[in-house]
Amino acid sequence: MTRDMNRHAFDEEIAKLEHDLLDMASRAEAMVGKAVESLHRLDAELAKEVMRADDEIDQLDLEIEGQCLRLLALQQPMAKDLRIIGTALKVITDIERIGDLAVDIAKCGLKIQAELGDASSVDIPRMAKAARQMVSASLDAFVKRDLSHQEEIAAMEDEVDALYRDLRGQIHDFMRTHPDQVVAASWLLLAVHHIERIADHALNIAERVGFMVTGELEQVHPSHRSDQAI
Repeated sequence: MTRDMNRHAFDEEIAKLEHDLLDMASRAEAMVGKAVESLHRLDAELAKEVMRADDEIDQLDLEIEGQCLRLLALQQPMAKDLRIIGTALKVITDIERIGDLAVDIAKCGLKIQAELGDASSVDIPRMAKAARQMVSASLDAFVKRDLSHQEEIAAMEDEVDALYRDLRGQIHDFMRTHPDQVVAASWLLLAVHHIERIADHALNIAERVGFMVTGELEQVHPSHRSDQAI
């Protein structure tokens, strides 16, 4: 009976851990949306709101890491529990980095505004939407322990990469024809790169979910495989 009660308490702790992780992820994804909007509209107040929200993400990162370490130290987790806890530790690192990248995107908007530049000449929201969809799909896989959408997530990565190359080319062309806007355009180019990195972190999450479910860490996308030519 005591063992059953301990297991019930442990399961509740795991459920809380997952709830807190998803709360952190939801906040980070919302930050990305606001950051891209602040960049596209050059909205300084919205950019500052994104930067303030990063403190909450950092605090949740510390709290969830503490939860994971306490579960490892004070309980006797089984193999599947260890995979959940280990995955959570890895996933919160990716989520925290997504929050950091949202801040970086917002800062790019402030830099472009300071240079009297324009961030609406290329379709950054479209690329950001695709990256956010990757984040959502990876987290949905985490919640449902569902690996059936791994190929879909890999295809989303291809879409984001294609959009990145397209936008990068458009920005380079803009630089050539508007030499007076090179500095502002260089910040826009950096923002696009930050969005591409968000997609990479979403892919990391999907791969960690695969490990959590199967016990084997497999690369979801060929670009993550060590045997690919550089």
